[in-house]
Amino acid sequence: MTTVRIPEDWPTTPEQARAVQDRLRGRVVLDEPGPPPGTGHVTGVDVAYDDERDLVAAAAVVLDAATLAVVAEATAVGRISFPYVPGLLAFREMPTVLAALDALPCPPGLVVCDGYGLAHPRRFGLASHLGVLTGLPTIGVAKNPFTFAHAEPDAPRGSTSPLLAGTEEVGRALRTRDGVKPVFVSVGHRVGLGNACAHTLALTPAYRLPETTRRADALCRAALREASRPV
Repeated sequence: MTTVRIPEDWPTTPEQARAVQDRLRGRVVLDEPGPPPGTGHVTGVDVAYDDERDLVAAAAVVLDAATLAVVAEATAVGRISFPYVPGLLAFREMPTVLAALDALPCPPGLVVCDGYGLAHPRRFGLASHLGVLTGLPTIGVAKNPFTFAHAEPDAPRGSTSPLLAGTEEVGRALRTRDGVKPVFVSVGHRVGLGNACAHTLALTPAYRLPETTRRADALCRAALREASRPV
């Protein structure tokens, strides 16, 4: 487990954080298809909080994209680096997520975030932010549509409907299980939206949420419990 320090120049106010988003948003790459599903590595990242102890734990779990077997995993624990502000959650998580990724013994390949990429009010959610900072291909797979509208996809697995900001498609609602509530997929960096949905389907052979997210969620919760134990 890696212990993380908050960078000295990390934003401390919403105004500073939004200025960082404005500065970095133009670096998002939208014209690359991304790696083919079922090839190489695919990595899930997730975080868990203990607000009373001012702790955040992040996990990165690398899977073999073809078999979904775990290849490597790493965790990091640090202080919460930013207050809770909707639309700025990346600033609470990013230093610890980066530390977990840096601690991996192998390349992560495609990174799947439990959250948003372009499906974000400022078009720069965690997946996009992480992709720009690392240069890695990233996607966001979220449990809810945030502030955006969508029609219900058809009932069969694999059905989609546009996730809309007005008339702009910022992501897709994707049915990963027959008749089960969809997940919400958006591009982060260096991956096309159709490919992002294909990856998500490849990562959901048995459950609504991707195996990357399920495994990273369990690991970061375990790391937080360990870090929260009295010495």
